[in-house]
Amino acid sequence: MKKILIHGSGHKATSWNETIKYMKNSEDILCPNLSSILNGKEASYHNLYSSFVEYCNKINGQIDLCGISLGGIIALNYALDFPDKVKSLVLIGTPHKVPKVMFSIQNIIFRFLPKSIFANMAFDKKDTFILGNSMKKLDFSDKVKNIKCPTLIICGEKDSANIKSAYYLSENIKNAKLEIIKNIGHVVNEENPKELAKILNEYYNENK
Repeated sequence: MKKILIHGSGHKATSWNETIKYMKNSEDILCPNLSSILNGKEASYHNLYSSFVEYCNKINGQIDLCGISLGGIIALNYALDFPDKVKSLVLIGTPHKVPKVMFSIQNIIFRFLPKSIFANMAFDKKDTFILGNSMKKLDFSDKVKNIKCPTLIICGEKDSANIKSAYYLSENIKNAKLEIIKNIGHVVNEENPKELAKILNEYYNENK
């Protein structure tokens, strides 16, 4: 069974490399680059999500979805829309609704950053703004209770922006399991890839 690891907006697919080194059956893991699957389309959330749906629907059988941040939002969205396709769901540092105030502050900061800063991010400066502006109204608060598949919520103890959401998701998704990783911030897959891989290996072993 294919496991799809989805990166966040501030990183690329390579951000999963270290985690994958410690994961079992790594040959079954796919890490799409979100900017690549857009195939030149404008980087709005609608286009990005539609492209991801196409990507997943080409894969035969069920899939295990694991996303961090933006990747978690996309994974959550897909699991709600295609419940029969998703065998298990892992959401890392994922907001259940987009924090508008934080996004506004982030956009102001981004506006003053040089284009070169965005070279290591998922999207260039222009596309980062397009994506951010198109996500302002995303809110899955009332829908998460409809998630049927086994779900694991992971959050870094120091990820102050998403820790409340982690508890919300774990309390509102039926039978969801919550893992808070100590002394870690938002980018769990880069800050402690070995610990994340250990948690994922155990979870996938439980949900074979």
